[in-house]
Amino acid sequence: MRTVLVSAIALALSGVSMAGFAADLATTQLPREVRPSHYDVSIVPHAEKLGFDGKVSVAVEVLKPTTSITLNAMDMTFSSVSLTPAGKKALAAPKVAVDKEAQTATFTFAKPLPAGTYTLAMVYTGKIGTQANGLFAIDYDTKDGKKRALYTQFENSDARRFIPSWDEPAYKATFTLDVTIPTGEMAVSNMPTATTDKLGNGTTHVVFAPSPKMSTYLLFFGTGEFDRATTSVDGTEIGVIAQKGKASQANFALESSKAVLQEYNSYFGVKYPLPKLDNIASPGSSQFFSAMENWGAIFTFEYALLLDPTISTAADKQGVFSIAAHEMAHQWFGDLVTMRWWDDLWLNEGFASWMAARTTEKLHPEWNAQLSAVDVREGAMSRDAIVTTHPIVQRIDTVEQASQAFDTITYSKGEAVIRMLEGYVGADKWREGVQRYIKAHAYGNTVSDDLWKEMDAVAGPGVTTIAHDFTLQAGVPLISVEAGKCEGGNTAVTLTQGEFTKDRPGKTALRWHVPVIAQTIGGKTVTTLVDGKASVSLPGCGPVLVNAGQSGYYRTQYTQPQFTALRDAYAKLPAIDQMGLIGDAWALGMAGLEPTPNFLDLAKQVPVDAAPEMWGTVAGDLRSLDMYYRGDTARQATFRKYAISRLHPVFERIGWKAKASETASVAILRSELIGTLAQFGDKSVIDEARRRYAAQGTDPSAVPAELRKIITGVVASRADAAAWDKLHADAKAEKTPLIKDQLYTMLSIAEDDALAKKALDLALTDEPGATNSAGMIRSVSRNHPDMAFDFAVAHKAQVDKLVDSTSSSRYYPGLGGSSLDPAMIGKIEAFAKANIAEGSRRDAETSVANIKYRTMVVRERLPSVDAWLKAQK
Repeated sequence: MRTVLVSAIALALSGVSMAGFAADLATTQLPREVRPSHYDVSIVPHAEKLGFDGKVSVAVEVLKPTTSITLNAMDMTFSSVSLTPAGKKALAAPKVAVDKEAQTATFTFAKPLPAGTYTLAMVYTGKIGTQANGLFAIDYDTKDGKKRALYTQFENSDARRFIPSWDEPAYKATFTLDVTIPTGEMAVSNMPTATTDKLGNGTTHVVFAPSPKMSTYLLFFGTGEFDRATTSVDGTEIGVIAQKGKASQANFALESSKAVLQEYNSYFGVKYPLPKLDNIASPGSSQFFSAMENWGAIFTFEYALLLDPTISTAADKQGVFSIAAHEMAHQWFGDLVTMRWWDDLWLNEGFASWMAARTTEKLHPEWNAQLSAVDVREGAMSRDAIVTTHPIVQRIDTVEQASQAFDTITYSKGEAVIRMLEGYVGADKWREGVQRYIKAHAYGNTVSDDLWKEMDAVAGPGVTTIAHDFTLQAGVPLISVEAGKCEGGNTAVTLTQGEFTKDRPGKTALRWHVPVIAQTIGGKTVTTLVDGKASVSLPGCGPVLVNAGQSGYYRTQYTQPQFTALRDAYAKLPAIDQMGLIGDAWALGMAGLEPTPNFLDLAKQVPVDAAPEMWGTVAGDLRSLDMYYRGDTARQATFRKYAISRLHPVFERIGWKAKASETASVAILRSELIGTLAQFGDKSVIDEARRRYAAQGTDPSAVPAELRKIITGVVASRADAAAWDKLHADAKAEKTPLIKDQLYTMLSIAEDDALAKKALDLALTDEPGATNSAGMIRSVSRNHPDMAFDFAVAHKAQVDKLVDSTSSSRYYPGLGGSSLDPAMIGKIEAFAKANIAEGSRRDAETSVANIKYRTMVVRERLPSVDAWLKAQK
């Protein structure tokens, strides 16, 4: 797809905010001679035919004379195009040329158009898809039969499937949408309904109030047989919309949204500007996203919004809150203030993730959400330490590259770096900087330096230097610790900065300005900035702990004597530091930078009554290690025997039955331990899960709602043909989409090869539902990566129809990404060369890099784990 580079001067002429622009050029895929200011959009969907009729009139300004207007359009047929100068008659109809590859339509006129204002009117038809791109249909079962609802999904670049438009974030405009829908259905968009008129022919015409100025990707339309529940706060009506009869399952989301909106109004210092904020639940799923922050009309798949009392868990409840808080944070970071181009996507996603985590900690302290920050950071650093990593702020040239930018670096590293910077600046000053940024750029577009400018203004110079180091270059700093003797009640420590990498042992280290918080255990924390090397005196004489509180984005490496001292004091550490220390030990051990079994030594120190989240971390590390033994039955059996011996006593302590006084953390750990012990072959757990599953028809207490998914999952993963057929029958008979979708996923997690193949074959039928099939294939890949990849490639023409277009370049490589077979490397590379545009192969390259890393771990690290296990006997 062609990329046009235009100067900042031209951008200024086009009305795009100059804030943050330097003399460098801004990426665009459209000419900049014309800009829109308002769209009047009329849509008549024909759901049964999977098509729609559209009319749009766009108020545009021609900035300099031109003979043509080019905008984005995809899968459209134009029947009429006209251009009318302000106060004059329409010009002669232009020639229309559609470029499918560039996703554009160009209207060429007989004579040059003078600069001035015009109305561009287009009549066209478009397609309704069956995957979550553009305007799409979701079919679902109810007790009254099959139903079909329509929704839109435009991020990052699919508004062009719905409206011929300038479909780039910097082209902000206002929108007035009207739709003609079947009478009896509800229509929803970003703004409240202005008028509703029954047309007398079984249809109703709905006009929505004009939107504020916003980017095209934030427009939303949905229609179907819906219910809506509402509440209000600070003058804003908050609603949840779901299929008829299901709105009550969104009550928790509704009440949570009320509390979150009130908190955000206060934190941002700018009140939410729209009159209403809906969250719309849809059956089905996507391989690309779970929810979307359309301004005033958040879209969320049911599994991430509804709490079904027969199947939902404490983890589901926390997930509903977190996702809603993330999408609501976007109403400011992303919607009110929008990144200029996809290079700075992290300004949307990293900040929304951080804000959601911060708000969860404040509004639900009982969930210990601060401990989750360590898991977020671990995921980011794992991805950031391989050769295919990229900076948080990255160059994006194409739509496909923009789709790939929605990844762990953008979200999780972005969140972790913000947490580190907030800790360095101070929470109050950080908030003041955020408020200045929001107020300065409301309804406009920004780049990252616009934010750093405001932070420097309130916190003093220096924030930008640190921020640039962590956002403009990729990678993970490594802080090596040397502690001297304790003299006079203080311990002298030298900190040296290098770089942590999993797959490039000889790499020349990059350099960062790293904010470091350190202490002796029990002593006062000391903060310093490490620029290559730093010396610091810590009060106290105990073992030295670096990254105390775990707000820093870096790995910490101790000498072995220092590690031994921390290991011996491990049980005394706060849970968050226990998790951080074991995370570093795992990563450094697997990379060969310290003894591989160090993390096992730490796990051995965790007391049975440690924080549930700590045991969740141990269980997760043991599961990961177990996967490295896949295919080596004898060695895996030895490892599993040890792992069961560590985890089973913890499970015995909390038991199968929930206690009235237990926390959500304990409930979540119970399910994690059942799943982990079953994976390791713990016979007592597997037998009890099967017993409970078989008894649920006659004993309602056998499978409580909190355990329904995990018990079904244990049975499904260990299924024989009869058990799989029973699950299949249950899935076909189920009428609740939320449960039905989960059952089809369960059919895809069988460890048995033959049953996995049956699930793959089933995924290519119409039975699971159009948006579930790709997820089934992905679920098979967790236990059978080679089988799933080979199957998907062999049936690519069919599978392509089941995958969101935004996900295609990452979906196929991801199926084989957990393989331990070196032959998979060649398969993925060959697939990428034949099917993925050059420059858009990062996900394929990442899968290859991870396979190389994992095969190295199997070859070079597992022998020392084997030796450690043998020594435990």
